Amino acid sequence: MAKVVIGLSGGVDSSVAAHLLQQQGHEVIALFMRNWHDEEVTLHDECPWIEDSNDALLVAEKLGIPFQVIDFSTEYKQRIVDYMFAEYQAGRTPNPDVLCNREIKFDSFLKTALSLGADFVATGHYCQRETLEVNGTTNYRLLAGADINKDQSYFLCQLNQAQLAKALFPIGHLQKSEVRKIAEEQGLVTANKKDSQGLCFIGKVSLPTFLQQQLKPKQGSIIEIDAGTQVSTLIDEESSTLEKSVAPYVFNPTMGRELAKHQGAHYFTVGQRKGLAVGGTPKPLFVLATDTTNNIIYTGQGDDHPALSKKGLFIEPKDVHWVRPDLALKNEESREYELRIRYRQKLFKATLHQSSKGLYVVFNEKQTAVSPGQFAAWYHNNELIGSGVIAY
Repeated sequence: MAKVVIGLSGGVDSSVAAHLLQQQGHEVIALFMRNWHDEEVTLHDECPWIEDSNDALLVAEKLGIPFQVIDFSTEYKQRIVDYMFAEYQAGRTPNPDVLCNREIKFDSFLKTALSLGADFVATGHYCQRETLEVNGTTNYRLLAGADINKDQSYFLCQLNQAQLAKALFPIGHLQKSEVRKIAEEQGLVTANKKDSQGLCFIGKVSLPTFLQQQLKPKQGSIIEIDAGTQVSTLIDEESSTLEKSVAPYVFNPTMGRELAKHQGAHYFTVGQRKGLAVGGTPKPLFVLATDTTNNIIYTGQGDDHPALSKKGLFIEPKDVHWVRPDLALKNEESREYELRIRYRQKLFKATLHQSSKGLYVVFNEKQTAVSPGQFAAWYHNNELIGSGVIAY
């Protein structure tokens, strides 16, 4: 059997994953990743890392497997936190969990595991991996978890074939209820522990406090755009029909009226409802766009505001990633897939068009809150085929 290093997080999912690997006869080693030291921004009662590491140790002792805490805080700051600051400052909405999987769990952590002689690394993700032979070449398929309500394949949308070749997801075929039942039967301390939320390996944080470490408050205007206002798009006469269909909206202060002041456009994201601190409108206000250059937030009333929805999106060539390179679109080729642009969003149909300028994605039906900086991930029959960073 194989030697497997598992990332033991102190939660029930990785605990049961470790147990199942052991039951399969593998030699299992548990590592707990400590990636964060700044406790000023962490809401301790939401995800205390000390409690998590202690729970992970208790699970490892119960299973009789080696346990060690490893520190990736330097890599995490350079690859994840600095990226977050830069993205918010540019008016984009990052997804640190996707990057954490690509850059930390399946890069730094994977390299550490291989240095220990591991054949594979394992995590408690709700997703599945299968192998497929194509023209004599082994391809690794990343499939959605059997528990649709817990499926986490989206968070792994940036993994490549080399990373998947070394990855195991022991609980991907199970329902969450089954995982908890196994944990209870085995007497694992994490059996009834609530699921953690927040940033990958940091926990739940106060985002404004977190961002204010580098992005200082700066007062600006909150502009309301009436639903009947004609909003233009960033296109020119030479733009193709395809380019026009996904073009971003263009706002300026003269299009609406100032409602109030904010403390920094870089603290907000497209589609955001809470945190504006503006009342008195017939419908709830939603962020339509942020202008971090001029420090302006554009808002509209109701989740049905026309400027909150788009017909498509665009991904720069450098940001297009194919989990299955053998299925990558050739130039001027198109294909229909199912898509999601945020975690746990219901899949919707869209057509991908590959051009020399980048990847154009046209939705069958308009989608709300298409946020630059987030990841679009496309699927076929529950297999994650590829992903990309939304440019607009």
